[in-house]
Amino acid sequence: MKRKKELPVLIGLCGRSGSGKGVVSSYFAEFGIPSVDTDKIYHEMTGPRPAGKKRTPCMERIVRRFGEEIENPDGSLNRKALAEIVFGEDGGEALSDLNGITHRAILSEAEERAAGLREKGYPVVIIDAPLLFESGYDKKCDMIIAASAPVPVLTRRIADRDGITLAAARRRLASQRKIKKSEVDAVIDTHRPFEEIRETVRLMAEEIKERFT
Repeated sequence: MKRKKELPVLIGLCGRSGSGKGVVSSYFAEFGIPSVDTDKIYHEMTGPRPAGKKRTPCMERIVRRFGEEIENPDGSLNRKALAEIVFGEDGGEALSDLNGITHRAILSEAEERAAGLREKGYPVVIIDAPLLFESGYDKKCDMIIAASAPVPVLTRRIADRDGITLAAARRRLASQRKIKKSEVDAVIDTHRPFEEIRETVRLMAEEIKERFT
């Protein structure tokens, strides 16, 4: 695999909404493998904007495509308004457009942060990317891990986390690509007690370090 010299070994972590990627990432960090959270990068790019400061290029393109009604008075993205558009009954094209706008910007920044972690002495870095395959970034990863849980569990987690109805949560899941076991190197079941998930990650972290470092 060809890669820029400054990048560490990249482990892609994917999973549908509510799959528990954050929990998995936190355990990997505990065992010496830090992560770059692409959702966090997206929130930073679309967060509140100080008075007089221009929108980020990513936010500018989102507003141009979906209208100023998806921007809050403080310059941040109105996520609920945008979600109603892209996860609505006829949101397929809108979701595709949104992904097209955000993928390149987010993953470019993710690489920059991964390179920074390598410079700090971390030879392996997790790229926490829910849309790993949709963005094409799976091709840059040395290994891919999926976080997984049963659909009813995902639905309830999304509804509770985002304060939406179960029906809305189901529509959101339905709009997301299902990940096949054949596409990944390992699957971590997150519908288990935290101590069991932690032990699974501990063993996996040891295997990754032995294999790649």
